[in-house]
Amino acid sequence: MSPKTRPESDVSAVPAGSAAPGKSAGSAKSSAHAKSVAPAKSAAAPKSAVKPKSKATSRRKKRSPEQIARAWARQLDTKRPGLVAFVLDRLADANGRPAWQPRLDPVSELILTILSANSADLNAEVAFEALRNRYSSAPIPADAPVEPRALPGWGGIGLPDLPPPDWSAVEAAPLPELTDVIRPGGLANQKAPRIPAALSALRANSGSYSLEFLATRPPLEARDWLAAIPGIGKKTASVVLLFSFGTPLMPVDRHVFRVSQRIGLIPPKSDPDQAHDYFLEMLAPEQMYEAHVSLITHGRRTCHAQRPDCEHCPLAPRCRYFDPKAE
Repeated sequence: MSPKTRPESDVSAVPAGSAAPGKSAGSAKSSAHAKSVAPAKSAAAPKSAVKPKSKATSRRKKRSPEQIARAWARQLDTKRPGLVAFVLDRLADANGRPAWQPRLDPVSELILTILSANSADLNAEVAFEALRNRYSSAPIPADAPVEPRALPGWGGIGLPDLPPPDWSAVEAAPLPELTDVIRPGGLANQKAPRIPAALSALRANSGSYSLEFLATRPPLEARDWLAAIPGIGKKTASVVLLFSFGTPLMPVDRHVFRVSQRIGLIPPKSDPDQAHDYFLEMLAPEQMYEAHVSLITHGRRTCHAQRPDCEHCPLAPRCRYFDPKAE
């Protein structure tokens, strides 16, 4: 141990210049010259310098969401090859393979999706019909169809083919009035401000209540444009673009997220927002509509949030919820 780090208990208690018992002063003096004695209290030894980070470490950048998703897609393809194709084929055998078809005009799709957030699709339909009745854009012909038309990927009974509401009247409606109109849909106090805000953003950015200009934009650019509107996120933007124009995007709602996480298509600790990025890397553009409709249908019919019907699930052989070691 070097003198600088020797603890005080190791230091001799003999005063400097005095002889130890049984030794002459001369011998003590020569001994002091031969072997230095640390003072009773020495200054604290300087701490070793912190090792500087290497250039490689300091320059290492945090991976982007796209890079993380791409790495996951490669890992899934390596460790569980053919899983995406297995899921789509099994669900197609059970429920048919969905083919894209438009549901509503784009602005109606946007407002209906806002109304459906955290609410049953049936309730969202009631609220949308209330908007049509209160803010009618045109007289309804006597021979107009009144039977609802089923909407692909939708959990309600559908909507009749009728003109959309007068969006200018909806935007200009007093907020308390609009809140009361859509109250049957649930969470009216949260959703009512979002509807005129979205309509105002459309009018300000495109000059009209239209989203047709997004049909020709690159998918992520179109999604980001919509998601920049307050109250609209990746899921809502993806739903509008996928069902209105067939834009290859993968909306992840609570059903899609639950089913995908149970199967192991997405990491167990991911969240719905991240799941959108994972699917964009896992799926080919032509698979996104099929994947969304098939997974959401499976979540509603079989893979329920509570008590999933694993016994009759066509995906059970490769589902990590049913078998944690499934390949």
